[in-house]
Amino acid sequence: MKKLGVVITDGVGFRNFILSDFLKEAEKAFDEVVILSCLPKEVYSNFVTNSKIIELEVFEEKFPTWFFRKAKEVAHLKLHQKNNFGIQDSLRINNSKLKTFRGYATRFIFKVNTLLHSEKWIQRFNFWQQKTFKNNSITSGYKTILEKENFDILFFTHQRPPFIAPLVYQAEQLKIKTVSFIFSWDNLASKGRMAANFDCYLVWSDLMKAELQQFYTSVKKENIEVVGTPQFEPYVLERYQVAKEDIVAKFSLDTSLKTICFSCGDSSTSKNDELYIETIAKAILNQQIEKVNFIVRTSPAEDPIRFASFVERFPFIKWNYPRWTLSRKEHQEAWSQRIPSVEDVKDLRSILEFSDLNINMLSTMSLDFIQFDKPVINTVFGNIENGLYDDQRFLNYAHIVNVVNSKATKIVRNQEELVIAINHYLNNPNLDSENRTQLLKLQITKPLPETGKRIAQTLLRWT
Repeated sequence: MKKLGVVITDGVGFRNFILSDFLKEAEKAFDEVVILSCLPKEVYSNFVTNSKIIELEVFEEKFPTWFFRKAKEVAHLKLHQKNNFGIQDSLRINNSKLKTFRGYATRFIFKVNTLLHSEKWIQRFNFWQQKTFKNNSITSGYKTILEKENFDILFFTHQRPPFIAPLVYQAEQLKIKTVSFIFSWDNLASKGRMAANFDCYLVWSDLMKAELQQFYTSVKKENIEVVGTPQFEPYVLERYQVAKEDIVAKFSLDTSLKTICFSCGDSSTSKNDELYIETIAKAILNQQIEKVNFIVRTSPAEDPIRFASFVERFPFIKWNYPRWTLSRKEHQEAWSQRIPSVEDVKDLRSILEFSDLNINMLSTMSLDFIQFDKPVINTVFGNIENGLYDDQRFLNYAHIVNVVNSKATKIVRNQEELVIAINHYLNNPNLDSENRTQLLKLQITKPLPETGKRIAQTLLRWT
């Protein structure tokens, strides 16, 4: 009898591992599957019938836990900052000028980590962080669950949320093998330390495997498996396919026109989205580009209130507000509690398939559209000289350097370049197609079909 525990941490994990084929394949591979959920139990009611669901009590960090986690993360960044702009930028963002207790503590950590940032010190900070879980009542509750369920393997669908660390700690105490999936393409090369150490890792690509070994030198290559990512698996699943006439009717599209989609990031990292939408809308009005259907898809991670004025100013824009429901408000990472709908997966897949061109600010949506071989333009107007939010700095992040070097997308730095790029791709949609194919092979080594099965079989092999 083989028993699998699956830890779902957030709405994106729900989309990737519940709305894909992963759960179905895991239930075939294992005798029993139990979902340990950091989301409310009721969100699974229409999607999970065979697996048991246990809603985990929400863990909130107290100061000692936060302090050692922060020390571990800053030490990791300092250790790997040389010749890595993304990590240098993360270090800058992590520092604090606040005159609060945690602000002063952060500055103290930065001073300490100037000297103490070796891999040995990172492991010490991790050890001391774990010690803070020992007498925590919620952590004790996690131990009770793990003892009762007696898992053969515990699979974490995200490696970074701090609230999973006590669950990993208890799994270690009980000698339960832990596996983590690396959540996103940028997590290793530009983000801070993982929440904990895991026994094995699932990664998107050969590139990500090399990055994992670079930034986590103690991880052995035999404990890393390249499986692709379920993030894009719905695009090859028949149940999410929608006829073109349905999406045309839903967004009131003119079938005689080509369609451009601008996909927004969230307001924390994609602050110039309003400027980009306005630039495209005015170019359409001024006939600088041909008349097109213009769809704007907002970020599912936030309320689209910042675009409210655009609805009146540009009535021809078609808006796609992702149908993600906020399941829990009182949470240390409230955005993580937004749950996607099947309708939204269908909407997104349809937009990807039937649009002629995508524009976004260097987001993973580039990869989404490239799955359908659609041209992509990346807008970065801002720099330290022109007073706009400096999104051009992201061009120096390691994962974006790969995009730039691939020439799979067009990087535009001003309005004139954007208009030229739009016209170029509308007239030459196959341009850069081979480059797009090569970028996908670099970022996602395995094919999309049977991604869920591949992950489930790997987990079974590791039990």
